[in-house]
Amino acid sequence: MSNGILVFIEHRQGAINKVSYEAVAAAQELGAGTGQEVTAVVLGADATFANEVTGFKLAGVLSAENPKLADYTPDAYADAFEQVVKQRDPAFVIFPHTYLVRDFAPKLAARFGKGLVSDCIRMKAEGGGVVFTRRLFQGKMDADVTARGEGTVFATFQSGAYRGDQAERGEGAQVESVQVEVGEVRMQPEAPFQEVKAAVDLTKTEIIVAIGRGIKSQENIALAQKLAELLGGDIAASRPICDAGWLPIDRQIGSSGQTVAPKLYIALGISGAIQHLVGMKNAGTIVAVNKDPEAPIFDIADYGIVGDLFEVVPTLTEEIQKLKG
Repeated sequence: MSNGILVFIEHRQGAINKVSYEAVAAAQELGAGTGQEVTAVVLGADATFANEVTGFKLAGVLSAENPKLADYTPDAYADAFEQVVKQRDPAFVIFPHTYLVRDFAPKLAARFGKGLVSDCIRMKAEGGGVVFTRRLFQGKMDADVTARGEGTVFATFQSGAYRGDQAERGEGAQVESVQVEVGEVRMQPEAPFQEVKAAVDLTKTEIIVAIGRGIKSQENIALAQKLAELLGGDIAASRPICDAGWLPIDRQIGSSGQTVAPKLYIALGISGAIQHLVGMKNAGTIVAVNKDPEAPIFDIADYGIVGDLFEVVPTLTEEIQKLKG
């Protein structure tokens, strides 16, 4: 009988990928809903990275080790993880939805005759099973998905679906080093995929002030920039602003830009097209300012101000300055 939950901890370029902590938060929620313990799995040449995740509330940390796992290859990772799954027979294996995972996880799931429930945004334990929700058609529709048949369920979670800082901390998670066999590695790793280097990584920002068409001109961006600086946050934008060249492309939020989940997201003059919403709707608190009371952005905003941003933002900035003394 399958039991327990495994969560994959990805590391690359000498560091753990921070979205792995989001996967830990997802796995912990799943564990709470199903009454199962969570064990982290790290693949590598040694236990270096496994020792870095012992501070979370976990049943343990499994370090699957082989010299061929020093650098990522889909062959080696699939071989190693297959052995882990066969040994542990988990009910679920949870992954962050990254380029690396997208490369080897479908291959791993196929070895067990299973599909991969990918790019999930949430889940719910009900009726003895788990319903996963994933987005379709660039976020225009949500689909509830359940896995058929017996055996392990493999699922990935979209970046921003959970917050890494929501992962419950704990003490005493022990590292168990296990030597795994890896067969022929047919591929030689090249330099890892790199997205266009951004001047700022908005995924790490806790406060974002984003502007849309309502800002009217490039000169008016200073208004929003002042608010962002006062709050200790970063400026961002919807696609039309970046297409116009008013802000660099690395400031774009949405389906063709960055996906973020800050603690606070202030949307100024953004109507709320679905392409933008999919990039920021998982923010902790969303504040929207727009002249149009029917703007779609208000459907997901926690706080909405129907008004002219050129009147609202200076007043808001002034009041925050008073509070900061």
